[in-house]
Amino acid sequence: MNAMTAANLKSAYGGESMAHMRYLLWADKADQDGSPGVGRLFRAISYAEQVHAGNHFRELAAERGDSLVPAMAPFGYTTTSENLEGAIAGEEFEVEQMYPVYLEAAKFQKERGAQLSFHYALSAEKTHAEMFRRAKEAVNAGGDLVLGQVQVCDVCGWTYEGEIPDECPICRAKKDKFTTFQ
Repeated sequence: MNAMTAANLKSAYGGESMAHMRYLLWADKADQDGSPGVGRLFRAISYAEQVHAGNHFRELAAERGDSLVPAMAPFGYTTTSENLEGAIAGEEFEVEQMYPVYLEAAKFQKERGAQLSFHYALSAEKTHAEMFRRAKEAVNAGGDLVLGQVQVCDVCGWTYEGEIPDECPICRAKKDKFTTFQ
């Protein structure tokens, strides 16, 4: 694997791993703040971030040894509204800056597996940012997010509110490859 693509995968793995854990902590905080709908959303998207991290990690299967991994990550453990602001900023960074660049580098270096992993994450992160925006509006209005079932594709991390679709629009995984958060 090209060194640049491997470095990008490692950075993305680190960022997604941190998002996974951060969202679990923020889910507990949302519950404590009286926003269980937001807590459930954080848990669902945390799972999607775990899917992304797993995809990136599997692409690095041939890499061996220790590695210092730089990754952009919002920090802070404050109010649910501020935590949602951090989540939105993190998702927007991935959508607008990180994944487009990583994807283009992988294409240039003809790293097909990395391209797919980056494409899956980029596509899913767009839905995450929008869902977090909705949650922030609800919390800032003094309420909780009214949320139906949340579906997460186990293959690519695409996240959707509603009934499980027949197939994932990102990776074409079938209905049995979704995890439901209700």
